[in-house]
Amino acid sequence: MAASSRPSTSYTSATTSYPSRPYDESTTPRPSTSMSRATTSRPRTGRPRTAASTIGGDQQIICAISESRGLSPIVGLAFVNISTTEAVLCQISDNQTYVKTIHKLACLEPTEVLVMITAAQPKSKLYSVIEGDLPHIRISPIDRKYWAETTGMEYIQQLAMKQDLEALKVAIEGNYYAICCIAAVLKYIELSLLYSFPFHSLRITYQPADGAMMTDLSTIHALELIQNLQNARSKDCLFGLLNQTQTAMGARVLKSSVLQPSTSAAYLTKRYDALEELTTREDVFFAVRQGMTIILDSTLTITLIPTKPSIQHSEQSINNVISLKQYVKSIPPIYEALETTRSELLVGIYELCSPANYTDVQAMIDDTINEDITYQVQPLDLRNQRTYAVKSGVNGLLDVARQTYKEANADAYQLVTGLGETHEIALEMKYDTARQYYIRIAASEIEDRNLPDVFINVFKKRNMIECQTLDLLKWNQKIMDSHHEVLQLSDRSIQEFIQNLRAEIAPLFKISDAIALLDVTASFAQLVTTQDYCRPELTRTLAIKSGRHPIREKIHKEKYVPNDAYATRQSRFQIITGCNMSGKSTYIRSIALMAVMTQIGCFVPASYASFPIFHQLFARISMDDSIEANVSTFAAEMRETAFILRNIDARSMVIVDELGRGTSTRDGLSIAIAVAEALVESGAFVWFATHFRDLAKILAERSGVVNFHLSVDMSEADQMKMLYKVASGAVQEEHYGLALAKVVDLPPDVLRVAEQVSKKLTSNMEKRKKNSKTLALVRRRKLILSLREQLIQAHEGNMNGKVLATWMQKLQDEFVNRMAAIDADAASAADESEEESDTGTEVEAEARTESEAEDRSVSHGGGTRPEEPAESMEWSPEPRFEMTGALQSETGDES
Repeated sequence: MAASSRPSTSYTSATTSYPSRPYDESTTPRPSTSMSRATTSRPRTGRPRTAASTIGGDQQIICAISESRGLSPIVGLAFVNISTTEAVLCQISDNQTYVKTIHKLACLEPTEVLVMITAAQPKSKLYSVIEGDLPHIRISPIDRKYWAETTGMEYIQQLAMKQDLEALKVAIEGNYYAICCIAAVLKYIELSLLYSFPFHSLRITYQPADGAMMTDLSTIHALELIQNLQNARSKDCLFGLLNQTQTAMGARVLKSSVLQPSTSAAYLTKRYDALEELTTREDVFFAVRQGMTIILDSTLTITLIPTKPSIQHSEQSINNVISLKQYVKSIPPIYEALETTRSELLVGIYELCSPANYTDVQAMIDDTINEDITYQVQPLDLRNQRTYAVKSGVNGLLDVARQTYKEANADAYQLVTGLGETHEIALEMKYDTARQYYIRIAASEIEDRNLPDVFINVFKKRNMIECQTLDLLKWNQKIMDSHHEVLQLSDRSIQEFIQNLRAEIAPLFKISDAIALLDVTASFAQLVTTQDYCRPELTRTLAIKSGRHPIREKIHKEKYVPNDAYATRQSRFQIITGCNMSGKSTYIRSIALMAVMTQIGCFVPASYASFPIFHQLFARISMDDSIEANVSTFAAEMRETAFILRNIDARSMVIVDELGRGTSTRDGLSIAIAVAEALVESGAFVWFATHFRDLAKILAERSGVVNFHLSVDMSEADQMKMLYKVASGAVQEEHYGLALAKVVDLPPDVLRVAEQVSKKLTSNMEKRKKNSKTLALVRRRKLILSLREQLIQAHEGNMNGKVLATWMQKLQDEFVNRMAAIDADAASAADESEEESDTGTEVEAEARTESEAEDRSVSHGGGTRPEEPAESMEWSPEPRFEMTGALQSETGDES
């Protein structure tokens, strides 16, 4: 294998990071620092010195893991299976117990886990959890410098299989920690295990967290799940709408839920039950909300061991213990509030908050910490609380140091009092962390005289003057010294307390997670009780009655116009046409947002709703250029579309808005048709908004495809009234663009020419059309499949007696009428075909034949499709609710 430059990184010696496997750095060139070579070179890896497998024939899987700083960890993982040359990337929004991370590690079973050396010395919480829960896995610390994002991207660019590369780039976009982990694990294999991978030979895939719906970065952005598109600081997004939590940890859990909606029907049912109980029992709801007001954000950072103990660490340790004391003290009100609850989730939280789970912790706190100590916010109050945190009598020297601290403070106050009396000025003594004690004087006190020279460090702040004196600076120093002495003497008792507490801390993590979940549920209850939301059902059918866009409903002053939606396997691909500004994008986004709300355990803005469980959500909406990726509008939408097509399956929901509008009309329509065909074949639920009217015609008879449009009132000349209501069938107005141009006062001459051109083009197109002879077969097959689905729903439902008989008679009459209409159209099409053949004119057909699966058939590119009956249960969602409301809900994941 020819030598090539390495990905950009910076290191001087590889041997220091891998002491167990010596490596000769001199055999390879120095790494390149230029990213421009990424397309012409690949990461060089050493040749293996041993056989491919070093563990007796078993697969050898190396995993690198890293996490973000902060209270709600984002964990990145990269698994490389050396035996099968496969790699898996994953990024998880986890909690403080790292349940999801451990589950992922347990599923993929790596033989070795790589962590940063800074996470091993001292051991981080994540390190300790892995070591305790998965003791059979070897953990190897390596240098932090090998976790480099640029290096990881170069490895992916050069080693991933070509056909997967573009989709992979879209999937990992924004997943910084996963990218860094792939850099670390591949560098470790290169330098320590001495393995190499040829160009584009490593199968790299991105997997979302198990048990959660996958939402990629562009979908999160397009649907405004976390951030508003126009104003990043605005709360007009789904997270901002739902976030009425009262604790920081509740907000973190909510954000994680929005980004990773659950796919467990059983878990979601528990969430619905808990939310319903909170919304129907005011006493419990208000008690929970009141109890949340005193909950502190529990970080439980006392489990961390410092590398180098210092005064700052001693202060932070005492602060954490005081915070923990306050947190434990705030649990009983939550416990009492949930005492009479009945739902499984609330009962589980109630049991976790039982005093029996933290009695030992409470006893240790009471034995060490003063009873009157509470968490304070003001700097001086917090310093005093740290000083008197440990109980008196524990350490005699500590009591003496406290007395010295107390006397020094009293002397400082006496000094300031004496200065005020001497100079006849009203002095106010203040404190901040940087300056310690300082003096504040109202500017009006010295309007007619100069400030005495004894005052130094003078500056004016609004109508106040702040200053100090040399004597006060001396007392500040003495007070600080005595405070540090108190901290040093308190630290022994505090560290001993923390050491004992570590063995009992586990229940507190569970309690913290439970309270955070309760806060999220109460936040939903606050929203639901102030809005007209309904509890969704989990079934195999998507049915929404009077659904609304949750964000637009909040920000619009006018009353929002609700819409219905209905989708099953035989109406899974819905083409939405309509005029500009008629509400197509808002309609399809509202469906996607309600699906997300359903799978995070919240009620939805509708009068009735049922949803299947979706495992993936994709949105292709944005029409913006991607400057960062150096791609145009069309290139950006093609990248996102490629990602969707490579990852979509029958358990996915997709919303597509204006696909193909970034290029020429002919090419855009061709691509839109091809993509639509692939989406139909995938079996996913798809809402496809488009201005391509031909797309609706060409796919109209495909099994699983239905057409809808957003209504517009054009009864008055030169006026268009947007009704924002979804109606059956494709849009009938062919020239709504010209009509809209008239409304906005385009010059008359321009409009006249545009109308002439439009009529000429339409005439030419009509001449090229002819009816397909196989259209009747297509429509018969689709009608029969629709009948089959409705009979299955009736069989699985709970209609009986006269209701069932009436419904069956209506279904029979409709089926007979529609079949007769199809036969009549077929006869008419045959007559027209004979007339055209007599003239000897051959017209190019815009139809193609399909020969796969029972739900695949022949569609045409022209021809006039007869209008469907207005009350057709195939095309209109409204009549379906007569049956859907009576059908028994089918709970559970769809196979």
